[in-house]
Amino acid sequence: MEPSLIILAAGMGSRYGGLKQIDSFGPNGESIIDYSVYDAIRAGFGKVVFIIRESFENDFIKFYSGKFDDQIKVGYVTQEISKVPEGSVYNPDREKPWGTAHAVLMAKEVINEPFAVINADDFYGKKSFKIMAEYLKDLSAEDTKSYCTVAYYLKNTLSDHGTVNRGVCFANEDNQLENVQECIKIARQEDGGITYDKEGRDEDFKLTGETLVSMNFWGFVPDYFVQTEKDFVNFLAERGQELKSEYYIPTIIQKIIDDKIGTVKVIPSAESWFGVTYKEDKPIVIEKINKLIADGIYPSQLWA
Repeated sequence: MEPSLIILAAGMGSRYGGLKQIDSFGPNGESIIDYSVYDAIRAGFGKVVFIIRESFENDFIKFYSGKFDDQIKVGYVTQEISKVPEGSVYNPDREKPWGTAHAVLMAKEVINEPFAVINADDFYGKKSFKIMAEYLKDLSAEDTKSYCTVAYYLKNTLSDHGTVNRGVCFANEDNQLENVQECIKIARQEDGGITYDKEGRDEDFKLTGETLVSMNFWGFVPDYFVQTEKDFVNFLAERGQELKSEYYIPTIIQKIIDDKIGTVKVIPSAESWFGVTYKEDKPIVIEKINKLIADGIYPSQLWA
């Protein structure tokens, strides 16, 4: 069975100053999403589902309609604050979305096969999609609790223009994820060493270029929707009255691991990751994409 791809594209781009999901980075107006879909098609994904917002739904669909519909099935679903399990209550003054785990849950009615999840504004690389597709395709019908994450070597995710925050993956000897610990203000020093802000941490550990970090590239089976909806009901009961509480993918992943509901395999990727958060990131991303085109990884024009 061909796996599906969920692209989390519901962000409003407040730090970027606009909808980066439909901004141009390639030489013919291609977005970062265009490159992700192109890689997904080459890797053997059969469907892509976009998680978007009603406020920009028309503009988003207009931008992507007709680009790759003839090469992969395409679906669109919206993430709204009001889309919560029946019987749940929350603060009526809330304006902030519920977070990435809630966003993925929006696709439960349109996906019945193994699927991957990525961010819309992150560039993951051709080989990472191939690794993920191979893992998902190899799952048997009995693998109802088998998840995975494609993790990146920290050295391939650092910025030359400031510090970054990364989720460090801790796995056992069988490459099964045990937990993800957030490290902030990570930077490469002049001597090549890597530092991070250890203030307030209960546990300190050394970071190297070979440390594996999560960039929100997850692989799931449909049972994920069942587990997430159950846990989201509890989340709303506990924190639904807060105005800015968020329900993240790593939150439900950690619960699945701790409760021994399922396993999460850590699959290393040697690809270089890059993303766009601020407007100042745009020229850097354009330069990197042009380099990949010059190296023959991508054609100068993705879609005919």
